[in-house]
Amino acid sequence: MNTKIASLLLTNFLLVTVVACTDARTTSEAPAPSATYSTSSPTASPQNTQAAMDDAQDETRKRQLEADIRAREQRNDAMGDSTVRPDSDLASEVRSKLEANIPKGNLTVESKDANVVVSGTVPLLNDLTKVKSLAMEIKGVKTVTIKAVVAN
Repeated sequence: MNTKIASLLLTNFLLVTVVACTDARTTSEAPAPSATYSTSSPTASPQNTQAAMDDAQDETRKRQLEADIRAREQRNDAMGDSTVRPDSDLASEVRSKLEANIPKGNLTVESKDANVVVSGTVPLLNDLTKVKSLAMEIKGVKTVTIKAVVAN
């Protein structure tokens, strides 16, 4: 009796799988977008830009970025040597740290062999002096080169 039930279940499973696969469609069969589709970016408007800047300056956003950095460092500590890190992780963490502490900055971060390069602009000279110390707070960063300038 167990054999009959098992074969019945297997047959039903195969039948459902075949029906599901035959109804699948590929991207080439997908309908074309409607004529009302807009290619303009919603982030380009001045209102959205101001909203993004306000969000970047928000204290909640700063706490979220700091919590994200702590979580990444805890994960890396749990996995072994926290000073040997992929360059992409270092760049991302430094970028988050700078965004949280210099919200009006327009900075880019690159990392090669744990040597971080920060480029772009900051609004105040005081912000420029904070860049190196903030970047060095990230575990695994060996050196920081600052190519950023104060915006006029």
